[in-house]
Amino acid sequence: MAEFNIPSLDNLINQLSKLPGIGRKTAQRLAIFILKSPLDYAESLTGAIVDIKQNTRMCQRCFNIAEGDLCRVCADAHRDTGMICVVEDVVDVLAIESAHEYQGVYHVLGGVISPLAGVGVGDLRIRELLERVKQGGVREVLLALNLSTEGEATMIYLSQLLANQNVEVTRIAHGIPMGSHLEFVDQTTISRAIQGRRKI
Repeated sequence: MAEFNIPSLDNLINQLSKLPGIGRKTAQRLAIFILKSPLDYAESLTGAIVDIKQNTRMCQRCFNIAEGDLCRVCADAHRDTGMICVVEDVVDVLAIESAHEYQGVYHVLGGVISPLAGVGVGDLRIRELLERVKQGGVREVLLALNLSTEGEATMIYLSQLLANQNVEVTRIAHGIPMGSHLEFVDQTTISRAIQGRRKI
C-alpha cells in the first residue's frame, strides 16, 4: 500500500498498524482522524497512553489489570474468594464482568497451551494458580477459557492438575460457540454459560 511520503504521518500509520485488529487501511483512517483533530485531543490521547503505561500493572494475586497491588475485583471484600474463574486474558475478565452474573474472583493465565505458537506450560501462570488453590479456602475452579482446540487442551490439562486438590473443577457451558472469544460474546450468553457451568 502506498505511503504519503510524509515521515511523521507515515510513522503514525506504521505505529497504529501494529495494534491488534488494525490493518493498514484502518491505521490510515485513524492517523488522518488524529491529524484533523484539535491539538488538545492529540495531547489527551498521548497523555492517556503514557498514563496507562505508568500507572497500571498486573494484580499481584490474579494478574488482572490494577492500579495498585490488587485489582478492583481482588480488593472487593464482597467477592466470593472461594470461587476462582480461570481466563485466558484480561479482556475475558471484562467480558464476564459485563454480564453481572459472576461474583467470584479471577485468575488470568496469560494465554493457553499452544505448541505450534511456542507457548508451553511454563509460559502460563499455572504454578501461581496451583499455589492459590493450595493455600486453602477455594472450593471451585471455573475454567472459562476460549473454546478453541488450544483452550480445550489447556482446560483438560488444568483439570488433571487440580484433580487431587480437593476442589470442584467446572467449565462454562457450551452456549458459547466453539472457536469464539469471550470478548466478542454477548452478555446474556456469557451469563447463561456461567449459570450452566458443569463439572469436569
